[in-house]
Amino acid sequence: MDRQECEKGEREMAAFINFLRVSWAKEPVIVAASGIAAFAVLFPVFSPYTTLQGKINRATPYTYPVPLRDDGSCPDVPTHPSEPKGPDLRWLKAF
Repeated sequence: MDRQECEKGEREMAAFINFLRVSWAKEPVIVAASGIAAFAVLFPVFSPYTTLQGKINRATPYTYPVPLRDDGSCPDVPTHPSEPKGPDLRWLKAF
């Protein structure tokens, strides 16, 4: 990064800060509402709960099995609805 690009970035930042200062002096409610909205949009992206919720969503099935009679020819079907098959949530209990 050369000196001209650095000075350009400083000028743009100064202009943005000046814009915020003038806006806050004229319409503080709109600036505050915009700040809250920006925070509400960006917070889920940086939240540690986002990764935790993603793990829970991956472990939770979208469709639940329907009880059916297993004659032994369906190895992927649990013999009982409460039989643990697939991903479980033990990691969540240990959390």
